[in-house]
Amino acid sequence: MSSLLTNSTAMTALQTLRSVSSQLSSTQTRISTGQRVSTASDNAAYWSIATSMRSDNAALSAVSDSLGLSAATVDTEYTALNTVIGDKDSGLTKLQALLVEAKTAGIDRSKIQADVTQIQQQMKSTANAATFNGINWLSIDTTASSSTATPTSFSLVSSYSRVGGTPTIGSITVTTANYALYTTGGSTATGILDTVVGGSTGASIDTISIGSLTDSAADQTKLDGYIAQVTTAINSVASAAANLGAVKNRISTNTEFVKTLMDSVDRGVGQLVDADMNQESTRLAALQVQQQLGVQALSIANNSSQSILSLFR
Repeated sequence: MSSLLTNSTAMTALQTLRSVSSQLSSTQTRISTGQRVSTASDNAAYWSIATSMRSDNAALSAVSDSLGLSAATVDTEYTALNTVIGDKDSGLTKLQALLVEAKTAGIDRSKIQADVTQIQQQMKSTANAATFNGINWLSIDTTASSSTATPTSFSLVSSYSRVGGTPTIGSITVTTANYALYTTGGSTATGILDTVVGGSTGASIDTISIGSLTDSAADQTKLDGYIAQVTTAINSVASAAANLGAVKNRISTNTEFVKTLMDSVDRGVGQLVDADMNQESTRLAALQVQQQLGVQALSIANNSSQSILSLFR
């Protein structure tokens, strides 16, 4: 039956064209965004997982930045400790050599003291300069209840993980007392180089003075005590430097792991939401042809009503 009011063929062609146009729009969106799941309506489950993983990656990026700051801080303190240990021309090593030289009978110890004083001042200057981002672990303020007091420990953020909805932040704890060379603010100095050895008549590495010593047995014994004190200090500073070296190595390992983990998360998100551009390009070409055919079919269906006019001629 030919109907003027109802054109079934045109309706079918129009429905097909609408479907093709919808698919074509979806394909063009995937091509323009590069994602097959760009909104929750595309795939609620995948979109939710991808969003959470992107959030985790942002947290890992922050951890990576924090590790960079921590590495710079540790490297600064480590370099200063090595400088304090010194070599045959500087630091504790040179100080030890000067004290051994001072054991020589008849030597002018006042001239040796001039070198000792310079080394003491240089070591203190090095410790005070070992500051990065306002943090110094070698010259610390132990003043109680003070805004300038150095914390007893620092937590260096090292990792981030999330199981279910529970995040976990990993950290490396650094105890400042293990690296302190000089301390201020407390009733008693407790740093490696400013701790007094030998009671009220003793001295710290920072206050050793040999200018007035003689060749007497008592003064020679005092020199022996100073030499032993410096030797102990060298071992203590070396131990602190070795500890920081281990921390430095751990930070480096964690940095590489975090970067690798971020890449893995990116790949995981890509597997969930990225569009296969080869597949999308093929689909686009097919849908464009279908759209053209749909338009052609709709045009033919619309023209079929013209044949009704011939019945009334």
